[in-house]
Amino acid sequence: MTRERLEDTAERLHAVAIHLLRRLRKVDQASGLSGPRLSALSVVVFAGPLTLTQLAAAEQVKPPTMTRLVQALQREGLVRRLADPKDGRVAQVAATAKGRHILLKGRERRVAMLVGLLSSVGPRQQAEIANALGSLEEVARTEGQTG
Repeated sequence: MTRERLEDTAERLHAVAIHLLRRLRKVDQASGLSGPRLSALSVVVFAGPLTLTQLAAAEQVKPPTMTRLVQALQREGLVRRLADPKDGRVAQVAATAKGRHILLKGRERRVAMLVGLLSSVGPRQQAEIANALGSLEEVARTEGQTG
């Protein structure tokens, strides 16, 4: 593929990703959490328990910002702090049952919306999208590698 075609493909992929995320954020409102809180909770649910430093790195924010987010999530009963088994001076952040429930219900709403969107196109397009996912997943896994 030529560089020009790669750039066109990248532009289209970027636009599609942005539009899908904007649509999905609308169903996220039902969780009652802001985008940053929901994102941090997602990392804790699927990758936790984590230290504040690990969570800040995963979310690409500074530790003081993550501290404020975690404090808000704690006040809502969605996460709790645990002593780090390797270092008692460090705390880990873990999801509570309530936090896990809210996050998983939100994921169900997102998936339902995507099912609706996919249902609006024909079987051939559905198959093309399904076939493209493997390649997209591979591209997403190559974080930090360039061309």
